[in-house]
Amino acid sequence: THAGADLEPLLSGAVTYAVAIGELESWDLAEVETTARNGTLTGRKSVVYGGQVAAAILVVARDGDRLSLYEVAATEAQIITFAMIDGGGAAEVILDATPARLLIADAAAAVQDALDAGALALSAEALGAMEATLAMLVDYLKQRRQFGRPIGSNQALQHRTVELVTEIAQARSIVILAASRMGTDHQSRTVSMCKHLCGRVAQRVAEEAIQMHGGIAMTWEAPVSHYAKRLVMIDAQLGDTDHHLKRVMADLQAV
Repeated sequence: THAGADLEPLLSGAVTYAVAIGELESWDLAEVETTARNGTLTGRKSVVYGGQVAAAILVVARDGDRLSLYEVAATEAQIITFAMIDGGGAAEVILDATPARLLIADAAAAVQDALDAGALALSAEALGAMEATLAMLVDYLKQRRQFGRPIGSNQALQHRTVELVTEIAQARSIVILAASRMGTDHQSRTVSMCKHLCGRVAQRVAEEAIQMHGGIAMTWEAPVSHYAKRLVMIDAQLGDTDHHLKRVMADLQAV
């Protein structure tokens, strides 16, 4: 009942929320350093997406030997806002004995589920953005003419494009696999495998699309430039390729 009451302002849009999980340089829950004491929080949450417009911040903090979830009014914290390369906004949230309301006392499992769901959603977004970028690239290679013929007739560019098609197909397969394993014992490992692969492929698609488009791809007016920036940003969100590769390796070593 309490949880349902908390969700109503969010679902109605009456209150805007942001989720503050990551610390400086890390999305690993084991490395959370923000601490809770006597109903207050102290620490720093880094790259809080949507934090620049949120009225309330959901903060993961260490409460003794457990991780708990708290709600902090944005007016009570120091919010440092900034823009990301893809045009979105984020914030650093500084907490210094900041008053907070406890929502979940032992929240590690729930937060990890949320991180897994978020990483899968970002991977699916990356897949869609990669497919759109590839479609723009193929169209450009067919239309752009140089030395009296379409540049797409160049065999080297054809080979590079086919390699992108293959890698995007692999990304699509692992997104489907990760989605099918949500709620199972293999959820976290498969999601990390998915986020790692999609992040790596997304970066390559972004770079190749810009190179094969040429200078026009660096302009604000070219849609491919915005897709490329978003693809690079997706890799950084909720843990980059290195973070998720380490998670997979640690999980396999524990087996």
